[in-house]
Amino acid sequence: MRVLFLGGAGMIGSAAAAQAAAAGADVTIVTRSEPARAVAEGVRQLRADVRDAAALGAVLGDEEFDAVVNWVGFTPDDVREHPRLFTGRTGQYVFISTCSVFGRPVPHLPITESSPRRQPVFGYARDKIACELLLEDAYRTSAFPLTIVRPFHTYDRTVIPVLAGWTAIERMRAGRPVVVHGDGTSLWSLTHAEDFARAFGGLLGLDHAVGESVNVVSGDILTWDQIHLTLAGAAGVRAPLLRHRSSESIAVQVPGWGEVLEHDFRHSMLFDTSKLRSLVPDFAPRVSFAQGAREVLAHYDAHPELRSVDQELSRAFDALLEG
Repeated sequence: MRVLFLGGAGMIGSAAAAQAAAAGADVTIVTRSEPARAVAEGVRQLRADVRDAAALGAVLGDEEFDAVVNWVGFTPDDVREHPRLFTGRTGQYVFISTCSVFGRPVPHLPITESSPRRQPVFGYARDKIACELLLEDAYRTSAFPLTIVRPFHTYDRTVIPVLAGWTAIERMRAGRPVVVHGDGTSLWSLTHAEDFARAFGGLLGLDHAVGESVNVVSGDILTWDQIHLTLAGAAGVRAPLLRHRSSESIAVQVPGWGEVLEHDFRHSMLFDTSKLRSLVPDFAPRVSFAQGAREVLAHYDAHPELRSVDQELSRAFDALLEG
């Protein structure tokens, strides 16, 4: 199978490229500059701005692919020319969207692919919805072979999956309180990048996935307190001090968190994975968050240059706790 990745040098894209190559696919990635992450052995690299249709067409020539995957479509202008460019030269065009497109609060849980999409404020999710609608129109009107894939909160050993990042770990290790939004009981789902890559690999070149949108999530259910406690345990902290504050009060002290808390993290998000399991019946998550958290902490402990504490954020936490 010949697979073209537009972008795909980030966390989940590089994991997906490595998985696809290991499964025997002929993988080509197109990036504007040298990828920050190592490219898997056997993966061909091309250089072009994938948002420039003319430049992309020039570097691809008359090549055809079984699947084209767009990892870097963030606004409608990024994808507007792709139906014209790829119709007739691929059997499947996969657009990487996000589960953040689903309206908050979700009217009915668990979330399925047919849950309402709505986001009038949160710019990232709003623009992803616009991309989906543009590409869906091309599917309906000209048989553009579209598959929409929606990851949710995905991490690997390089990512501490809480907004405070390493600052939270350092404070827990120092016996200082860490602020958790709300009462810590809203429900969330985390997916390890390796699990995402294995599920995603099963969708590539799959005829039954054309015309479908698929939420690629682990189905794991965690509270935000559980996420912090699991990270604390991996960091060797047995009794971390977690303190709860409202999303609104946190946004006063940490304005950069206001939008993501208001329109994303404060709401419970859990998913029905029936469609994913019907399309990729061999898929089941392998990496628990307990295991993933140990990988994260081992990686950071082995790389001192990554252990950066945001002192301004730490002072904001202290101000919230004093309040």
